[in-house]
Amino acid sequence: MPCEQCENGKYKWGKTGSCTYDTVAECEEANKDYYEKTTSIVELVISDDSQELAIDAISLVTSPAIEQDFVYFGKEKNNLTFAKVDEEKRMLVSPALIPNKQIFRHNPNTDSDYYVHFSPDTVRKASELYLKHNNHHKATYQHQDRVSGVLTVESWIKEGDMDKSKLYGYDLPNGTWFVKMKIENDELWNKIKDGELKGLSIEGYFTDKMEQMSEKAPTNEEILSALNEIIKQNQTK
Repeated sequence: MPCEQCENGKYKWGKTGSCTYDTVAECEEANKDYYEKTTSIVELVISDDSQELAIDAISLVTSPAIEQDFVYFGKEKNNLTFAKVDEEKRMLVSPALIPNKQIFRHNPNTDSDYYVHFSPDTVRKASELYLKHNNHHKATYQHQDRVSGVLTVESWIKEGDMDKSKLYGYDLPNGTWFVKMKIENDELWNKIKDGELKGLSIEGYFTDKMEQMSEKAPTNEEILSALNEIIKQNQTK
Protein backbone atom coordinates (compact mmCIF):
# COMPACT_ATOMS: atom_id res chain seq x y z
CA MET A 1 0.00 0.00 0.00
CA PRO A 2 2.27 2.82 -1.22
CA CYS A 3 1.61 6.55 -1.25
CA GLU A 4 -0.98 7.63 -3.81
CA GLN A 5 -1.79 11.04 -5.22
CA CYS A 6 -5.22 12.48 -4.46
CA GLU A 7 -7.45 14.54 -6.72
CA ASN A 8 -6.42 17.72 -4.87
CA GLY A 9 -2.75 17.12 -5.72
CA LYS A 10 -1.73 15.98 -2.23
CA TYR A 11 -0.75 12.42 -1.27
CA LYS A 12 -2.26 9.78 0.99
CA TRP A 13 -1.03 6.53 2.48
CA GLY A 14 -2.73 3.62 0.70
CA LYS A 15 -6.35 3.51 -0.37
CA THR A 16 -7.89 4.77 2.87
CA GLY A 17 -5.39 7.37 4.10
CA SER A 18 -6.04 11.08 4.41
CA CYS A 19 -4.88 13.44 1.65
CA THR A 20 -2.54 15.44 3.87
CA TYR A 21 0.99 15.02 2.47
CA ASP A 22 2.45 17.56 0.05
CA THR A 23 4.93 15.17 -1.60
CA VAL A 24 5.55 11.45 -2.06
CA ALA A 25 8.76 11.79 -0.02
CA GLU A 26 6.85 13.34 2.91
CA CYS A 27 4.26 10.56 2.77
CA GLU A 28 6.91 7.80 2.67
CA GLU A 29 8.91 9.40 5.50
CA ALA A 30 5.82 9.51 7.72
CA ASN A 31 5.21 5.83 7.05
CA LYS A 32 8.81 4.61 6.83
CA ASP A 33 8.26 1.98 9.53
CA TYR A 34 5.89 0.21 7.17
CA TYR A 35 8.32 0.45 4.26
CA GLU A 36 11.12 -1.00 6.36
CA LYS A 37 9.06 -4.16 6.81
CA THR A 38 9.11 -4.68 3.05
CA THR A 39 12.33 -6.57 2.32
CA SER A 40 11.63 -8.68 -0.74
CA ILE A 41 13.11 -7.32 -3.98
CA VAL A 42 12.39 -9.33 -7.13
CA GLU A 43 13.99 -8.98 -10.55
CA LEU A 44 11.53 -9.60 -13.36
CA VAL A 45 12.61 -11.10 -16.69
CA ILE A 46 10.99 -12.02 -19.99
CA SER A 47 9.97 -15.64 -20.35
CA ASP A 48 11.33 -17.32 -23.49
CA ASP A 49 8.02 -19.04 -24.25
CA SER A 50 5.84 -15.91 -23.99
CA GLN A 51 7.89 -13.13 -25.55
CA GLU A 52 4.93 -11.86 -27.53
CA LEU A 53 3.26 -10.97 -24.21
CA ALA A 54 6.23 -9.11 -22.70
CA ILE A 55 4.64 -5.69 -23.30
CA ASP A 56 1.09 -6.29 -24.44
CA ALA A 57 -0.06 -2.67 -24.08
CA ILE A 58 0.72 0.68 -22.49
CA SER A 59 -1.83 2.16 -20.10
CA LEU A 60 -2.55 5.84 -19.44
CA VAL A 61 -2.91 6.16 -15.68
CA THR A 62 -3.37 8.59 -12.83
CA SER A 63 -0.47 7.24 -10.74
CA PRO A 64 2.32 5.71 -12.85
CA ALA A 65 4.19 2.91 -11.11
CA ILE A 66 7.56 4.31 -12.18
CA GLU A 67 6.66 7.61 -10.46
CA GLN A 68 7.44 9.74 -13.51
CA ASP A 69 4.77 11.92 -15.12
CA PHE A 70 4.70 12.47 -18.86
CA VAL A 71 4.97 15.82 -20.60
CA TYR A 72 2.54 16.69 -23.36
CA PHE A 73 2.45 19.09 -26.27
CA GLY A 74 -0.29 21.65 -25.74
CA LYS A 75 -0.79 25.40 -25.78
CA GLU A 76 -2.70 25.71 -22.48
CA LYS A 77 -0.07 23.95 -20.38
CA ASN A 78 3.03 24.11 -22.51
CA ASN A 79 5.71 22.56 -20.29
CA LEU A 80 8.29 22.18 -23.05
CA THR A 81 11.03 24.79 -22.84
CA PHE A 82 12.59 24.42 -26.28
CA ALA A 83 9.61 25.04 -28.56
CA LYS A 84 6.01 26.07 -28.71
CA VAL A 85 4.07 23.28 -30.30
CA ASP A 86 0.61 23.30 -31.82
CA GLU A 87 -1.85 21.52 -29.57
CA GLU A 88 -3.41 19.79 -32.56
CA LYS A 89 -0.40 17.48 -32.71
CA ARG A 90 -1.67 15.88 -29.50
CA MET A 91 1.63 14.27 -28.56
CA LEU A 92 3.02 13.18 -25.23
CA VAL A 93 6.47 11.94 -24.23
CA SER A 94 7.08 9.66 -21.28
CA PRO A 95 9.40 7.01 -19.87
CA ALA A 96 7.81 3.57 -20.15
CA LEU A 97 10.41 1.64 -18.10
CA ILE A 98 13.35 2.78 -16.01
CA PRO A 99 16.13 0.21 -15.44
CA ASN A 100 16.74 -0.86 -11.83
CA LYS A 101 13.85 1.31 -10.61
CA GLN A 102 12.22 -0.43 -7.64
CA ILE A 103 8.45 -0.58 -8.09
CA PHE A 104 6.20 -1.30 -5.12
CA ARG A 105 3.83 -4.26 -5.37
CA HIS A 106 1.37 -5.99 -3.04
CA ASN A 107 0.37 -9.66 -3.27
CA PRO A 108 -3.22 -9.98 -2.00
CA ASN A 109 -2.99 -13.78 -1.93
CA THR A 110 -0.24 -13.72 0.69
CA ASP A 111 -0.92 -10.20 2.04
CA SER A 112 2.76 -9.41 1.51
CA ASP A 113 4.56 -6.39 0.06
CA TYR A 114 7.57 -6.46 -2.20
CA TYR A 115 9.42 -4.53 -4.90
CA VAL A 116 10.15 -5.50 -8.50
CA HIS A 117 12.74 -4.12 -10.90
CA PHE A 118 14.01 -4.65 -14.44
CA SER A 119 17.63 -4.85 -15.59
CA PRO A 120 18.80 -2.63 -18.48
CA ASP A 121 18.94 -5.71 -20.74
CA THR A 122 15.34 -6.62 -19.92
CA VAL A 123 14.16 -3.04 -20.53
CA ARG A 124 15.82 -3.00 -23.95
CA LYS A 125 14.48 -6.44 -24.86
CA ALA A 126 10.97 -5.44 -23.77
CA SER A 127 11.07 -2.30 -25.92
CA GLU A 128 12.15 -4.32 -28.95
CA LEU A 129 9.50 -6.99 -28.47
CA TYR A 130 6.84 -4.31 -28.04
CA LEU A 131 7.47 -3.17 -31.62
CA LYS A 132 8.27 -6.60 -33.03
CA HIS A 133 4.83 -7.92 -32.07
CA ASN A 134 3.05 -4.82 -33.37
CA ASN A 135 1.75 -3.69 -29.97
CA HIS A 136 2.44 0.01 -30.59
CA HIS A 137 -1.26 0.60 -31.26
CA LYS A 138 -2.49 -1.12 -28.09
CA ALA A 139 -3.39 1.03 -25.09
CA THR A 140 -5.67 0.92 -22.05
CA TYR A 141 -7.16 3.38 -19.59
CA GLN A 142 -6.20 2.84 -15.93
CA HIS A 143 -5.24 -0.79 -16.71
CA GLN A 144 -8.87 -1.60 -17.42
CA ASP A 145 -10.59 -0.72 -20.68
CA ARG A 146 -8.84 -1.04 -24.04
CA VAL A 147 -8.98 2.34 -25.79
CA SER A 148 -8.63 3.44 -29.41
CA GLY A 149 -6.94 6.51 -30.80
CA VAL A 150 -3.62 6.03 -28.98
CA LEU A 151 -0.54 5.24 -31.06
CA THR A 152 3.14 5.02 -30.16
CA VAL A 153 4.95 6.91 -32.91
CA GLU A 154 8.47 6.87 -31.43
CA SER A 155 10.35 4.48 -29.14
CA TRP A 156 13.95 4.78 -28.01
CA ILE A 157 16.43 3.82 -25.30
CA LYS A 158 18.47 6.55 -23.64
CA GLU A 159 22.13 5.89 -24.41
CA GLY A 160 23.99 8.98 -23.20
CA ASP A 161 23.96 12.54 -21.89
CA MET A 162 23.05 13.95 -25.30
CA ASP A 163 19.79 11.98 -25.42
CA LYS A 164 16.81 14.01 -26.63
CA SER A 165 14.80 13.05 -23.53
CA LYS A 166 16.59 15.94 -21.79
CA LEU A 167 14.81 18.34 -24.13
CA TYR A 168 11.59 17.25 -22.44
CA GLY A 169 12.94 17.85 -18.94
CA TYR A 170 13.89 14.28 -18.05
CA ASP A 171 17.13 13.37 -16.30
CA LEU A 172 16.80 9.60 -16.04
CA PRO A 173 19.42 6.81 -16.16
CA ASN A 174 20.92 5.46 -19.36
CA GLY A 175 18.89 2.48 -20.51
CA THR A 176 15.53 4.15 -19.81
CA TRP A 177 12.89 3.31 -22.41
CA PHE A 178 11.05 6.38 -23.72
CA VAL A 179 8.00 6.58 -25.97
CA LYS A 180 6.24 9.37 -27.83
CA MET A 181 2.51 8.80 -28.26
CA LYS A 182 -0.09 10.48 -30.43
CA ILE A 183 -3.48 10.86 -28.72
CA GLU A 184 -6.41 11.15 -31.14
CA ASN A 185 -8.95 10.05 -28.53
CA ASP A 186 -10.80 13.24 -27.50
CA GLU A 187 -11.84 11.96 -24.08
CA LEU A 188 -8.34 10.86 -23.14
CA TRP A 189 -6.75 14.05 -24.45
CA ASN A 190 -9.07 16.14 -22.29
CA LYS A 191 -8.15 14.03 -19.25
CA ILE A 192 -4.47 14.62 -20.03
CA LYS A 193 -4.95 18.39 -20.39
CA ASP A 194 -6.96 18.51 -17.15
CA GLY A 195 -4.18 16.72 -15.29
CA GLU A 196 -6.28 13.66 -14.48
CA LEU A 197 -3.96 11.32 -16.38
CA LYS A 198 -0.34 11.85 -15.44
CA GLY A 199 1.77 9.01 -16.76
CA LEU A 200 2.18 5.64 -18.41
CA SER A 201 2.31 2.14 -17.00
CA ILE A 202 3.18 -1.01 -18.90
CA GLU A 203 1.04 -4.13 -19.19
CA GLY A 204 2.72 -7.42 -19.90
CA TYR A 205 3.91 -10.79 -18.73
CA PHE A 206 7.16 -11.17 -16.83
CA THR A 207 8.52 -13.89 -14.56
CA ASP A 208 10.52 -13.92 -11.35
CA LYS A 209 14.17 -14.45 -12.35
CA MET A 210 14.93 -16.71 -9.39
CA GLU A 211 11.86 -18.86 -9.99
CA GLN A 212 12.69 -19.12 -13.68
CA MET A 213 16.22 -20.26 -12.88
CA SER A 214 14.99 -22.87 -10.39
CA GLU A 215 12.56 -24.28 -12.96
CA LYS A 216 15.12 -24.41 -15.76
CA ALA A 217 16.18 -27.92 -16.77
CA PRO A 218 19.86 -28.67 -16.02
CA THR A 219 22.30 -28.88 -18.93
CA ASN A 220 24.30 -32.03 -19.71
CA GLU A 221 27.39 -30.35 -18.28
CA GLU A 222 25.56 -29.61 -15.02
CA ILE A 223 24.34 -33.22 -14.79
CA LEU A 224 27.86 -34.62 -15.39
CA SER A 225 29.28 -32.23 -12.82
CA ALA A 226 26.72 -33.36 -10.24
CA LEU A 227 27.45 -37.05 -10.97
CA ASN A 228 31.19 -36.50 -10.62
CA GLU A 229 30.62 -34.79 -7.29
CA ILE A 230 28.54 -37.75 -6.04
CA ILE A 231 31.28 -40.21 -7.17
CA LYS A 232 33.98 -38.23 -5.39
CA GLN A 233 31.92 -38.16 -2.19
CA ASN A 234 31.41 -41.96 -2.34
CA GLN A 235 35.13 -42.58 -2.92
CA THR A 236 36.07 -40.66 0.21
CA LYS A 237 33.71 -42.66 2.45
